[in-house]
Amino acid sequence: MGHSHHKTHSAESNVKVAFFLNVAFSVVELIGGLLTNSVAILSNALHDLGDSLTLGISWYFLKISHKKVTREYSYGFKRFSVLGALINAIVLITGSFLILDEAIPRLIDPVNPKTEEMIYFAIGGIIINGIAAARLKNGKSINEKAVYLHLLEDVLGWVAVLVGAIVMHLTYLPIIDPLLSVLISLFILFNSYKNLKEGFRIILQGTPPSIDIHRVHETFANMPEVESFHDCHTWTMDGEYHVLSVHLVLRENKTLYDLRKVKSKIKNELVLMGINHTTIELETADEKGHSY
Repeated sequence: MGHSHHKTHSAESNVKVAFFLNVAFSVVELIGGLLTNSVAILSNALHDLGDSLTLGISWYFLKISHKKVTREYSYGFKRFSVLGALINAIVLITGSFLILDEAIPRLIDPVNPKTEEMIYFAIGGIIINGIAAARLKNGKSINEKAVYLHLLEDVLGWVAVLVGAIVMHLTYLPIIDPLLSVLISLFILFNSYKNLKEGFRIILQGTPPSIDIHRVHETFANMPEVESFHDCHTWTMDGEYHVLSVHLVLRENKTLYDLRKVKSKIKNELVLMGINHTTIELETADEKGHSY
């Protein structure tokens, strides 16, 4: 319990630090993007603002997700962290389209930005987002992973801006600025779509990708006490805590002691496959059911 509480507190603390770092630097970025006339910096500024909003939401939902079970939420609040990840993806996708709308016309009619100031902002962006990303590097939940991914994208985005600013400072190639913005936005869109897809998979109770359902079925089929099984369902609460329920048809009637041994054996094997919680309904052969 103490270890779990420490992990929860650490995750919340990391998201909190990342949140305040991003909020402060996002304001500086917006001002810097306007002063330098750089759409690449503005695209990163909007991305960081989206991340700041997401970090705040993630911080809030992370705290909620560890609340105890209630009558209204019998499985607890773990899925609230997924809601944070979905909002994260939607914010970033929306922001990316807004930036593309600004950047694409500049590909046709480039505007030369203030490259020296761009270099300073890029270095600051790499440092600030690098510190925030490092705090969330070892996150386990989909929420923490999504936030870490976006902070890492920010670092890579600023590296690209730095390289582009140096090239533009040495040569007259203003088209690099909107081109960088378009590439950063497309990269964000691609990864945000993957997070959005995974979030909806969880909300819609899809089978977790990390669970080998064929191996699960083989486990049931190879048990000598089990004649068949049906109504086998596997889903995840938050991308990390996996749940399974199944009806097992026994070959013969068993004593309560034997039934407990069968259940215990199955649950232990499923834990090794990454399934944290299992509900097993035992039936006799004369009960009706559709077997696999």
